Amino acid sequence: MSSTDTKKKSLSGKLDIRTLTMVIVLIVLWVGFTAATGGNFITTRNLSNLIRQAAFTGIMGVGMTLVIVTGGIDLSAGMVMGFVGCIMAACQVWFGLPTIATIAIGLVLGAVIGLIEGGLIAYTGIAPFIVTLGAQLIFRGGMLAVTGGQTVAPFQESYKFWGTAYVLPLWGWVIAVIACVAMLGIELNKRRAKKKYNSLQETMGEMIVRWLIFCALVLVAVYILNSFKGIPIPVLVMAIVVVIFTFVSQKTTFGRSVYAIGGNISAARYAGINVKKNLTVVYCLNGFLCAVAGVIYTARLNGGTAQAANGNYELDAIAAAVIGGTSMTGGAGKVAGAILGAVIMMSIDNGMSMMNLDAYWQFIVKGLILVAAVWFDTQTQKKGK
Repeated sequence: MSSTDTKKKSLSGKLDIRTLTMVIVLIVLWVGFTAATGGNFITTRNLSNLIRQAAFTGIMGVGMTLVIVTGGIDLSAGMVMGFVGCIMAACQVWFGLPTIATIAIGLVLGAVIGLIEGGLIAYTGIAPFIVTLGAQLIFRGGMLAVTGGQTVAPFQESYKFWGTAYVLPLWGWVIAVIACVAMLGIELNKRRAKKKYNSLQETMGEMIVRWLIFCALVLVAVYILNSFKGIPIPVLVMAIVVVIFTFVSQKTTFGRSVYAIGGNISAARYAGINVKKNLTVVYCLNGFLCAVAGVIYTARLNGGTAQAANGNYELDAIAAAVIGGTSMTGGAGKVAGAILGAVIMMSIDNGMSMMNLDAYWQFIVKGLILVAAVWFDTQTQKKGK
C-alpha cells in the first residue's frame, strides 16, 4: 500500500471516529435529558417534534457544508431564509397566489440571491465573510421592509402541508424498506468498483454489518415516528435533500471539484477546475436550500415574520455543519453529517426548554460543543500530518 493510500485510510478512520464521537455525545444528551425530565424527553411525541424542528436547520446545514468545504462561510443564510419566507407570505396572503407558484417564486429567489453572493465572492475577490455579512444586514432590513414588522398570515392549507403534515405510517415503512434496499445496492456497487481497481480492503462480512446497522437505525427511526403520527413531511424533505446532495458531492465532477477547491485552491486551478464558476454554483445551491428551509419554517409557523431575524439560524446552520464533521479549513466534510449536527443542536434546545432552564444555558452549551468539535478537528489534522 502506498503512503498516499495509507494517509487516506488514516483520515477516513479519523472521520469515522469523529462521527462516532458525535453519536456518543447525542446519546449522552438524550440519556441526560431523559433522566432530568422524568422520562418525558424520550417520548415518541417529543422525539418526533424534535426531529421535525431540526429539519430546516439540517437543510440549511447541508448548504452550509458545501460552502465551508470550499473554505468559505455564509453569515446571511438565516436572513435569506427569513426574507424569502416573508416574500412567499406576501405572495400568498396579500396577492392570493397558489401554493405552487408561491413556492416556485421563493425557490428561484433564494437561488438568485445565492448566485449574486457567489458571483461577488468568486469574480470580485471580496471575502465571503464580508459579502455574506453585508447580505445579512440587507435581508434583515428587507424582512422589516416587506412585513412592516408584522406577521403576514395565514397561509393556505396546501402550503401549511409542507411544515405540519405527516406521511401515513404504512408509507413510512415502505420508505424504510426502499432506503434499506437502496443502501444495499450502493454498498454492493462500491464494493464492485473497489474490487475492479484492486482497492478493496473490507470483507463482505464487514460490509453486511455496516448495512445491518444502517437498516436498524432506519427501522427504529421509522418505528418511533410512526408511533406518534408518522414521518413528518419536513423530515422527508430533509432526507431527500441529503440523498440528492450526498450524490452530488460524492459522485459528480462538480462535487469532486468543490472538495478540491477547499483542499488547495491553487492546485485546483492548475488541475483545470473552473474555480470561479464552481464557487458561484455552490453559493447558488446554498441560497436555494435556504429557500427550501424557508418554506418549511414559514409553513410550520403559518406565517412570515421579521422575528426570524432574531433566531440566529445561520449560526445554527454553521454549528450543525461543523459539529457534523465539516472542517473549517475546507476540503473535508460530509453532507449527512450536518443532519447529525442539527439534531444535536435541537436536542439541546428541546431538552433544556423541557427542563425550564434559562435560555442562556442553551447558548453556553451549544458554544462549548461547537468549540469542542473544532478542537477535535484541529487535533486530528495535526495527527494526520
